Amino acid sequence: MLREVHIRPARREDIRTIVRLLADDELGRDREDLSEPLSQAYFKAFDEIVADKRNLVIVAEAADGGLLGCLQMTFIPGLSHQGAERALIEDVRVDKHHRGRKIGHHMLDWAIGEARRRHSCLIELFVHETRFAARRFYENHGFKDSHRGMRLQLA
Repeated sequence: MLREVHIRPARREDIRTIVRLLADDELGRDREDLSEPLSQAYFKAFDEIVADKRNLVIVAEAADGGLLGCLQMTFIPGLSHQGAERALIEDVRVDKHHRGRKIGHHMLDWAIGEARRRHSCLIELFVHETRFAARRFYENHGFKDSHRGMRLQLA
């Protein structure tokens, strides 16, 4: 299966599928809006991400052109770690019909390679406390549960 998967930067025409992936779980279904026409807020956010060299959205694409997964990365400059940059991975999703085929591993390997290519000193990601399978997935990939995150919801 992995030979048939290509990792590439997301394109504007991928936005509807990406939003569908983000909405396809118990947490996302209340956050995202799949109504037609798709909200321009998604397109505006995507355009801002693409315009910023420190942000990217990638997709895993099947040989037939179908999107199998996505993730977003942000590269954050910092003073800590002697001025090193860190990478933040968010919104990792794999289409529910294609889970268990190592697509998430493929995307995460790509993201780790990209962080290394950019000389990031570490990668951070956040996993909702109810996502037990996702936590195991990241731990099996070498991530350590080292910090406790907090959030203040503003909107």
